[in-house]
Amino acid sequence: MDEIAAERNSERNADSDILALLGKKQVLKRRFGLISIFGFAMAELITWETVLALFSQGLNNGGPAGLVYGFLIAWLSTLSVYTVISELASMAPIAGGQYYWVYMLAPVRYKKFSSYIIGWLTSLAWIATVATESIFAGTIIQGLIILDYPDYEPKQWQGTLLAWLVIALAVFINVIIPGLLPKFETFILVFHCAGFIAIMAVLWVCSPHGSAASVFTTSLNEGGWPTQGLSYCVGFLGNVATFVGADASVHMAEEISNAAINIPRAICGSMIFNGLLGFAMMLTVLFCIGDLETVLNTKTGFPFIQIFYDSVGNIAGATAMGAVVLALTWACAIGITTTASRMTWSFARDRGTPFSHILSKVEPRTRVPVVAVAAVTIFSALLTLIYVGSATAFNDVISLTITGFYGSYFLPAAFLLYHRTKGHVASQKGVSSNPVTDGTNEPAMGSKFGEGEKARDPNDTNAGTPIVEVAQAALAWGPFRISGVLGIMNNAYACVYMIFVIFWSFWPPETPVDATTMNYSVVVTGGVIIFSITWYWIRGRQEYEGPLIDDEVKAVMRMQPIAPI
Repeated sequence: MDEIAAERNSERNADSDILALLGKKQVLKRRFGLISIFGFAMAELITWETVLALFSQGLNNGGPAGLVYGFLIAWLSTLSVYTVISELASMAPIAGGQYYWVYMLAPVRYKKFSSYIIGWLTSLAWIATVATESIFAGTIIQGLIILDYPDYEPKQWQGTLLAWLVIALAVFINVIIPGLLPKFETFILVFHCAGFIAIMAVLWVCSPHGSAASVFTTSLNEGGWPTQGLSYCVGFLGNVATFVGADASVHMAEEISNAAINIPRAICGSMIFNGLLGFAMMLTVLFCIGDLETVLNTKTGFPFIQIFYDSVGNIAGATAMGAVVLALTWACAIGITTTASRMTWSFARDRGTPFSHILSKVEPRTRVPVVAVAAVTIFSALLTLIYVGSATAFNDVISLTITGFYGSYFLPAAFLLYHRTKGHVASQKGVSSNPVTDGTNEPAMGSKFGEGEKARDPNDTNAGTPIVEVAQAALAWGPFRISGVLGIMNNAYACVYMIFVIFWSFWPPETPVDATTMNYSVVVTGGVIIFSITWYWIRGRQEYEGPLIDDEVKAVMRMQPIAPI
């Protein structure tokens, strides 16, 4: 027992040392090990559950064949993206994730600005995802009530109130009993797998089966697009959405033991395992779908609930199956709340948000950023009010979940591709113990170090005024990487794929396009970026310098390079 305790203490100290080299002291408690963070990652993806909920989008545009082959393409391509994210997380395992990596990798001139924009894009994308998952769970509850009580007439305000119930439980677990979160995620991992086996077994045993031709060779173009190829591309976004948010583990980095290794394991492992479950469920649903018109026009609002009912032939059985999906969706909302709060807290401690001195506070007893949890959930609850007025408008707002995430992934991935092709990224053993220079034997402009001051521009009229130091971690590979040409090829493919996804995420689901079918995600995403730029010039550039160095770790930072390459 003493040896195990000593080993755990050694891991904690190593994690704290790595965090110190990134400029941060250990504030949050490292509660998660490999199994619990793997469960967390699995619960955030909930791929087979999302397949059930979103397959109708790809079914209308692409048909069964488009869904099957589109799923395989989306799965393998997204795995490519997340291997790059895993490489970055292994290099710098920190809760800030994307905005920290951008500052670490971007050209000196653009570090501060690009990091700030990515920080806002990532934070708001996670907040939008909390609202999305909460409404999703709330409306599933309504769908099950409709199944059990056919005379019930659902109202959108009721869906919002149910979403608030989902958010309330998420707050309770995150704030009152955060110590139980790792055990909760481990339980959800088991439940996630057991629920998959149970539901798939019932569908295969109880449902009539379609032919192989009806699944693998049947295409549809219900969106009215000029070509089938366009229809495939528009419907492809349904498959993309099943894998959004696999980077949730990244923002838990400061609460994970052996984070530089366990985060890549959790991300890649959950992508592979969830992909297998999702593909099996996709095939199951397509073979067992029954009458297509009845399923797509169901009064429950969720085709999978109708499929369950058609399969088992009784309300009680279908409700029980639907309750499994509901419980896992609710668990996902709880974990997303955790992730969103950590991202917001991290950005606030680097003065990237308004009221950063409040949002960055950590409750000393539980070592949880309670204020950030409250801010994220209140903002998400306010977003769900949009659903009361218009479900279409709400869907447009939460479309940020795809464009926001992929936009935040693309920039650090592109910068990493540049550095790895140029050979700028050192091996772990090759990290110099001296600050890197820009070729003039002087620290590169923008590097910030010294006794509480940063390197100053000789033209700075405020020279002599002590200001904060900003972290610039060494560019060195972590324990996880894809080396050589294969790594470059994978990185390049991931960047191309992300551009493809972002481009098609702005397309409407059908033609002709009018106010009700228009996809306003370009407006929402553009609005977030414009807001971020505007706020940067109004206030942000005066407060945000980049990832700050905590006073307690300045001495450690000076032991490693902190000037940009």
